[in-house]
Amino acid sequence: MTYHYHDESIIKSLPEDTVFVFGSNMAGTHAGGAAKMAVEHFGAVKGVGRGWAGQSFAIPTMNEHLQQMPLSQIQHYIEDFKIYTKNHPKMKYFITSIGCGVAGYKTEEIAPMFKGISHNVIFPISFRPFVERTLPKLTQHFIQTLNQDDIFQQIDDHSFIEKLDLSDNEKSLVTILLNTPMYPTDSNGRDREFEIQDILHTLKSKLPNFDLAPEHTLIFGGVILALMELYHLNEQDIIDLWLGKRELLAPKAANKAKK
Repeated sequence: MTYHYHDESIIKSLPEDTVFVFGSNMAGTHAGGAAKMAVEHFGAVKGVGRGWAGQSFAIPTMNEHLQQMPLSQIQHYIEDFKIYTKNHPKMKYFITSIGCGVAGYKTEEIAPMFKGISHNVIFPISFRPFVERTLPKLTQHFIQTLNQDDIFQQIDDHSFIEKLDLSDNEKSLVTILLNTPMYPTDSNGRDREFEIQDILHTLKSKLPNFDLAPEHTLIFGGVILALMELYHLNEQDIIDLWLGKRELLAPKAANKAKK
């Protein structure tokens, strides 16, 4: 099945037939992230931590004490949501990266739970490899393709991605990386510059031909940080890839919920 995707930009309005779907806690505090946006712009109600309200739909990922829920429990609420979308086929559902912010889960743990959902959903682009395609194997060619000033000169216009000498899955991964906020702050508003500078210092000291225009270096570092978090890598993995010492398979998606 082919799904639709959004680029995870902050939005404040949607068409009347489209519901804003966000991760919540059972207390319904809605104090930050997508939950706060749901209250301010999409009719979510404080104190209501589950289900439909206004132009929004809350899927709990944390309990009433603001503690992380087990994945098995989140899966239960997502299955309820699947039934809801099936029973309301005339509506569309704009799904945010639920559970991947304050709740602390990774995309590969949450996204596969949505497999098999109705066609009338719009996923965040970061969910794409886990609901439709698989993440590609990382190679020297891929990692060095990222190290191009041309990419970062056109970072706001992704049409250039189709021209890259990469497979379709690799192009999809480039889109995900460029749409994953890391610099100057990540999607949760955290300053990641120290981590990025540390990564860049290590790479510059170990890699030949590591050369980008100064104005693009930190953006590239943010892309590498996003890649490291998505694939669970460290700096040595990136160095080995760059030097062609090995290739790295994608992490397996979480097919079984944690107990």
